[in-house]
Amino acid sequence: MRSRYAAYAKGEVDYVIETTDPDGEAWEEPESKWRADIRKFGRDVDFLGVDIIDSGVEEDAGWVRFHARLRSNGANASFTERSEFVRRDGKWFYSRGEVEVEGVSG
Repeated sequence: MRSRYAAYAKGEVDYVIETTDPDGEAWEEPESKWRADIRKFGRDVDFLGVDIIDSGVEEDAGWVRFHARLRSNGANASFTERSEFVRRDGKWFYSRGEVEVEGVSG
């Protein structure tokens, strides 16, 4: 999870896509629009840190609950998410995430 957060912060679009499960809910098409959206998000947001709250693994499925501290246009854009991952051939892929707490203005 930390590596994906860092990839968004550094604008490493390829890494974000390569670590996303092509069969998961998070995969987006067309890929060209998805790449542009990732780049824009990285430019528009200040990445202030990420805290891992909890995580677990059961065979080839895992989850991470984290709090991302973000700022966008001077406003708090932080959120808490529970992300789900799948392992294929020893590599973990982000499958989906559910936001628990959205950022608030101010």
